[in-house]
Amino acid sequence: MTRRHLTIVAVVLLLGAWGFLPEFTITMLNYIGLYALVALGLVLLTGVGGMTSFGQAAFVGLGAYATAWFCTAPAGAALAGLAPGSALLPWIGLVVGLVLSAAVAWFLGSVTLRLSGHYLPLGTIAWGLSLYFLFGNLEFLGGHTGMAGLPALSVGGVTLSSVRELGLVTWTVLLLTLWALSNLLDSREGRAIRSLKTGRVMAESMGVDTARYRIKVFVLAALLASLSGWMYAHLQRFVNPTPFNLSIGIEYLFMAVVGGAGHLWGAVLGAAIITLMKQYLQDILPSLLGASGNFEVVVFGLLMLLVLQRFSDGLWPSLALRVNRYLKPSPAATSQAVRSLAERTLPEKGSVVLAASAVSKKFGGLLANNNVNLDVRAGEVHALIGPNGAGKSTFFNMISGVDDPSSGEVKLLGKGMNGQPSRAFAAGGLGRTFQHVRLLGTRSVLDNVALGAHQRGHRGWLASMLRLDRAEEAALMAEARRQIERCGLGAHLHEAAGSLALGQQRVVEIARALAGQPSVLLLDEPAAGLRHLEKQALAKLLTQLRAEGLAILVVEHDMEFVMNIADRITVLEFGQVIAHGSPAVVQADPAVLAAYLGGAEGALTP
Repeated sequence: MTRRHLTIVAVVLLLGAWGFLPEFTITMLNYIGLYALVALGLVLLTGVGGMTSFGQAAFVGLGAYATAWFCTAPAGAALAGLAPGSALLPWIGLVVGLVLSAAVAWFLGSVTLRLSGHYLPLGTIAWGLSLYFLFGNLEFLGGHTGMAGLPALSVGGVTLSSVRELGLVTWTVLLLTLWALSNLLDSREGRAIRSLKTGRVMAESMGVDTARYRIKVFVLAALLASLSGWMYAHLQRFVNPTPFNLSIGIEYLFMAVVGGAGHLWGAVLGAAIITLMKQYLQDILPSLLGASGNFEVVVFGLLMLLVLQRFSDGLWPSLALRVNRYLKPSPAATSQAVRSLAERTLPEKGSVVLAASAVSKKFGGLLANNNVNLDVRAGEVHALIGPNGAGKSTFFNMISGVDDPSSGEVKLLGKGMNGQPSRAFAAGGLGRTFQHVRLLGTRSVLDNVALGAHQRGHRGWLASMLRLDRAEEAALMAEARRQIERCGLGAHLHEAAGSLALGQQRVVEIARALAGQPSVLLLDEPAAGLRHLEKQALAKLLTQLRAEGLAILVVEHDMEFVMNIADRITVLEFGQVIAHGSPAVVQADPAVLAAYLGGAEGALTP
């Protein structure tokens, strides 16, 4: 039995038992399903995307109040052009609630997501409280008294008036959402989302618009919360501000973290644990302590401490690990004809691909680079060397879009790139690696390299959720495999990238850059951490890439490697060019020997 089979069996058993379960159990399952929808949004937002939010209860409130107003206020029915009590009003409320939540989330995300560190969660607390008090102080929403008399949902003429009937809808929506989000994360778009948490600089250099993706994830989480609020309102038939306050928002976050903030099914597990504990502890603790109060909050805090201490990734990964011991791995997908990705036409050999003219960079009163001129041509390996602190990394960042020059100009394929973000450089044909390895450590080598081909795919979120992107996804993964095997890491395809040796991780970065099919490749200390045979393999790969017409710029401290592979060398000292030319010319330059190696003659000889 595979995991898929186990999931199908569990769903069938739940469906078969649904008509026989006690009504109280059905009610609890209803709440678990509704809360799990909100927690799913937090899994995407916090666990996968790295953005902590305490304010999701406010979006639940927006969905609930939107449908409540249309269903109970005469002005709502009039605005919709329907008679009061029409069965269509709840569905109008759903659409309006989703649109309103998306608009509010987009606005709040545009402001809040610019914050970093602890300021981001503090910002979500601020607007969460604001919306909560807004609900209670608007008279047309019933103030703190709320709005009563919401009708039952009606689908195809069938009225869902009982919790048992509405529960079927709730869990159908939840399971479909799990399927759609699982598809999303298992796609090109999902790899971009996973990069938001720890690899935003890297992802931008691969062509991912991280600011846009952060807002999209934020809006998606808000939509899931709003959908939950809509169903909650018609389950309760009554809406007031209490279920949408800050403490409930914190509970939603508890659910995601306790269950497993990086795992979709962890949201369901966390919602079940917190909901059941809250239900039973509210009865048990007051009788044990002889006093009334919200003592369950104390237990939730202790539970959170335990989970963070013993199960840092939540309870779901530990549970899944134990269950997986008794399950067979899912069968590999049958090989099918894979379409080819669009190929970039490389510039003519010898033509200038990347050029920096009189580039300078100032940090306050520090001049890191001063009037640096350098060009990289198609079909050559150009090396940039210099002692530590010479300004190589600063220059590297300027010609790849991570930083903007204070003065001077950077051109890529003849196009001025000043002021452009690094993703624009990637779109223009630039691929790069980093001095300090930047990988998604818990993801496979294959996933990491496929991220490099992000801009070679075009299918969006909806196509990914509905699995309409499978042909493109197969092509992207095939390209990633090809580059991994080309770089000699075919045996490590499905291993976690963070488990590889440092030298192998650098090679993964090179494969990732090549997956984007760049015209110019920037390598920041690619030989660092490599053994002798691995350096030879890297040199052979760079020689092959040069022969194919790729322009390559290498920053490296290994002089033997540089002198054997480079066609031209530029030497920096204190941010200025002190020498430029062939390896033979640079090796004989007295200024280089004096400045770079303190006058140690012959030290540059390979």
